[in-house]
Amino acid sequence: MEGLAPFLQNLSGGLLIGGIYALIGVGLSLIFGVMRVINFAHGEFVMLGMYLAIVLFVQLGLDPYVSLLIAAPAGFLVGMVVQRLVIARLVDIPGDSTLLVTLGLGLVISNVLFLVFGAEPKSIYLPYATRTVMLAGIRLPVAQLIAGGVTLVLITGLWLLLTRTELGRAVRATAQNRLGAELVGIDTPRIHALVFGVGMALAMAAGVILAPLLFAIPTAGASYTLKAFVVTVLGGLGSVPGAIGGGLLLGVVEFMGASYLSSGYRDAYGLFAFLLVLLLRPEGLFGRTVKRV
Repeated sequence: MEGLAPFLQNLSGGLLIGGIYALIGVGLSLIFGVMRVINFAHGEFVMLGMYLAIVLFVQLGLDPYVSLLIAAPAGFLVGMVVQRLVIARLVDIPGDSTLLVTLGLGLVISNVLFLVFGAEPKSIYLPYATRTVMLAGIRLPVAQLIAGGVTLVLITGLWLLLTRTELGRAVRATAQNRLGAELVGIDTPRIHALVFGVGMALAMAAGVILAPLLFAIPTAGASYTLKAFVVTVLGGLGSVPGAIGGGLLLGVVEFMGASYLSSGYRDAYGLFAFLLVLLLRPEGLFGRTVKRV
């Protein structure tokens, strides 16, 4: 049992971090699954959430997890506006126009953050950030437990929205067949705006959750976009349950590799798992196998 304790300790840490990765990847996967748009600005919205949490904490003394009540609706509104004003004009145009637009949007956001906050890393200090609790013989950081709990609530809420509501059925119908959805009276442009808004709300919520755990750097958005892509491809493009599984897998692989091998190559372990999955199962762990004729 003593030899098993360190493994369970590392496994739990990986799952907690993986839950946040899953939250980031779910937004990207949802947008791609419904709109077939790859959002290269996804990581920058994570950074927007981090900096919003820092500003609310410094100016108003608002706990980051309380500021989720502001960040998530703000992300939803900004996402809807971006989709209506920019993405909607390009979604039916063939080519890589949406890729270039979202890439440009990400560059604009990162440079605005750089001009406003500077290049110096910023963080939030919380009195309970260094505290730990013992659960079943495993010592867990309080901040990560709260982050994991909030992430679970958000992902469960999204699952209930997609599976138990009329709006969720409309979203799934639009993802499966946009033309068929329009023929039965579904307002697909509205669904696209709502889905993009939900995706950005989840990204900014993930940023708020990460704010007490990591330093915020204006140019770090690209790394979160990369993690979102890894999570999405690991689970299968467009699969929300797959993104959850991919995020948990990525967190566990990174945490285990950093604990048992070398912490300096933490990101490399996740990329190695990513390449291995692509070689053995190109459609992702939870993606559907494409039948060849």
